[in-house]
Amino acid sequence: MTGAILRMLLVAAASLALRAADPALDSAYAKMEKLENGQEKPGEVVALTPAEINAWVAAKVPEEVPHGMRDPRIELGTDTASASAMVDFLKMEQSRGKTINRAMAMMLEGERPLKVSVRVTSAGGKCTVYLTRVEVAGVGVEGAVLEFLINTFFMPLYPSAKIGEPFEIGFDIGHFEIRPDGLRITIKK
Repeated sequence: MTGAILRMLLVAAASLALRAADPALDSAYAKMEKLENGQEKPGEVVALTPAEINAWVAAKVPEEVPHGMRDPRIELGTDTASASAMVDFLKMEQSRGKTINRAMAMMLEGERPLKVSVRVTSAGGKCTVYLTRVEVAGVGVEGAVLEFLINTFFMPLYPSAKIGEPFEIGFDIGHFEIRPDGLRITIKK
């Protein structure tokens, strides 16, 4: 029992040390905390740089998906974003305690690059995310295979997520703009 506690303390200390060594992560956490706590003024604009976004994603993804995903990255465009990572779908399922039949396990096993591209609109405190492309190992995925990936891997992590439908942004955010140089979040007036 003592070894497990010591291991947990070492992991916690290492993660704090890594966080302290990354000013982009510290900055992103500070901005996100202010947003979550409603500390921004009406009309205020919060800007997140690509470095801050990627530092935050690198820290948060392992909390959401502890096994089967590594090296997450976000690339921003004009009203678009692409997320990429190395993914082992079988490990992701197994880490959630799911059993996979042998044939499906053989198809899912192994790490491969995943890239998901979206177009995003926001106004009036609402946002709509449109899925524009999904690639696994450089091959575009659509139809029944795409539905399977969404229903099996994405929706269990984010059961209230909506694709192609408007949803409330929350945190008193009026709208946001995605640009190659960062994300600009505007608080409602």
